Amino acid sequence: MSIGIRINTFRAFRNRNYSLFFGGQSISQIGTWMQRTGVIWVIYTMTHSTFMLGLTVFATQFPSFLFSLVGGIVSDRHNRHKILLITQTASMLQAVVLAVLALTNHFVVWEILSLSAVLGVINAFDVPARHPLVNEFIEVKADLPNALALNSSMANLARLIGPALSGIVLQKYGAGMCFLLNAISFIAVILSLLLIKPPAYIPPTGKTNMTTGLKEGFVYFKNTPAIGMVIVMITLISLLVLPYSTLLPVFAKVIFRGDAATFGYINSFIGIGAICGTFFLASLKPGTNLRMILLMTTVILGIGLICFSCINIFALAMLFATISGFGTMAQTTVTMTIVQMEAEPAMRGRVISYIAMALFGMLPVGSLLIGAISQRLGAPETIFGQGIIALLIAALFAWFLKKDIREKKYAQRIEKGNENGF
Repeated sequence: MSIGIRINTFRAFRNRNYSLFFGGQSISQIGTWMQRTGVIWVIYTMTHSTFMLGLTVFATQFPSFLFSLVGGIVSDRHNRHKILLITQTASMLQAVVLAVLALTNHFVVWEILSLSAVLGVINAFDVPARHPLVNEFIEVKADLPNALALNSSMANLARLIGPALSGIVLQKYGAGMCFLLNAISFIAVILSLLLIKPPAYIPPTGKTNMTTGLKEGFVYFKNTPAIGMVIVMITLISLLVLPYSTLLPVFAKVIFRGDAATFGYINSFIGIGAICGTFFLASLKPGTNLRMILLMTTVILGIGLICFSCINIFALAMLFATISGFGTMAQTTVTMTIVQMEAEPAMRGRVISYIAMALFGMLPVGSLLIGAISQRLGAPETIFGQGIIALLIAALFAWFLKKDIREKKYAQRIEKGNENGF
């Protein structure tokens, strides 16, 4: 029985291309989290400014927001396998430059911010090409849901392992070694891509008008409030709540009087919560009301942040960091699931592109905003406020949910009355 369960859980690995892709990406994503943690820590130790922390996140993610639509068009019109080889090589070169600057002690804040912006532009082309490749690498299409679930687990494990390793490496060897290890990790994913035998590339016959397509997507979710409200919710959460991660270095160094390792541990406990959230969502029965799950996890996120901000005992605070990670993971995952299940197939890609825009656009703007606010109020007070905001957003969403349920019941009564001849 247990062997059967294990085979079923990892059945996507019987697809050779996917197995290679998964292995390379697993190593690379751990390196990416190491670099991300290292950059945040270095910026804070150099400036001791929460505003600069927000600016660092802004510099990394806002270019992705600006160029994501262009990246999507490039992905739809060109060979995604070749695009990914180019973007992964470019990401490796960015990490090499960052490592060289750090190892020679010649880097300053503006250089780190500039390199972060370069990585943001690379990601704008990397993400739209990387995610659809999973579909192309799965030969047995029945394995696709399992492959997507394994990808989510991989991302959360990388978030758990990467920051913890980064904290140890930062403490013992410095930021330069942390960035160098990330550069080396790209060898794994580039090698896996070279070993993969992708299906024959068929160039598209027609061209997509970007402006028209985006307008149609906007009109669609405007006229579909059940989906539109979910997108509005993730936009507000991304702007006002999820940027709490920007302030974690302050807690590591000031509140808990720790070092780079402490910062890595905080991120790792958040990663543990995210992994627990992954297993929770995977265990849901078919037909579960995902909007109620989204509402519940938003409340959990708010409570976790409020408690985390009020506690200065490290071990106890890590409990609430784990709870916050649980609530954080569910936001994007559940939103994407709702949209993919309910949106019309012809509109699915465009509606998802608005979610991506919300994440790429709101997270960096929110990080900048939260960094500036915490400069005046303090990090604990700011995260406490973000927890309150999460609960207010949940209350607003609960009101909409209740209204939507009433309207559906009313429509069902009218339809039943018409069927009975009334």
